[in-house]
Amino acid sequence: MKNVLVVAPHADDEILGCGGVIAKYVEAGNKVFIAVMTNASVGAPELFSRESIDNIRSEAKRSHELLGVTETVYYDFPAPQLEQYPQYKIASALNKLIRDKQIDTLFIPHKGDLHLDHGVIYNACLVAARPVPGQCVKHIYAYETLSETEWGHPTAEAVFVPRKYISLSEKHFTQKLAAMECFASQLKDFPNTRSLDAIRCLAALRGATVGVEYAEAFDIIRSIDD
Repeated sequence: MKNVLVVAPHADDEILGCGGVIAKYVEAGNKVFIAVMTNASVGAPELFSRESIDNIRSEAKRSHELLGVTETVYYDFPAPQLEQYPQYKIASALNKLIRDKQIDTLFIPHKGDLHLDHGVIYNACLVAARPVPGQCVKHIYAYETLSETEWGHPTAEAVFVPRKYISLSEKHFTQKLAAMECFASQLKDFPNTRSLDAIRCLAALRGATVGVEYAEAFDIIRSIDD
């Protein structure tokens, strides 16, 4: 049994990037934790009200319950201005969570995503999970987030290059769609990439790339086998 942590800069990133894998890992008997790192009503109250954030967190609660998530941990770091916030505080909070839950596998956002919050969380995760003696994290994978990853900087060091594919059954992919449907406030109509149709298209493309019906794709940041 693994202890898996999915780190989401904002609520719903975890479903867009890993919703099918969460369902698959939970069914296999693993414990899956989700850390939602930001509270936009703290960082930009002129744009995001406390009520809107409470609503999104309620949507996340329903979504995570549907998938069987072990525990969701919410932090109040200030979106959308994490690049102006002391990164060591974010890394320290993540390090404590990793140690408390004895996390083995870590899913984190891709560093090259358009939203700068994603890059900050990526860096903080690497600091929190440094491979020092006694580090419990053995595997770190970066996920892609529709409406952020595909719009990222078109440079070699920022482009998402998938090197790990996890196949999804029809059941697990359907669970992902149902989990995303819980985020009614965040969903858009196709051809917006934050739509159910776009999610299905990406999963089908990633699956076809490796000869299966559906898959989620990841970059391998580190993977240590005993």
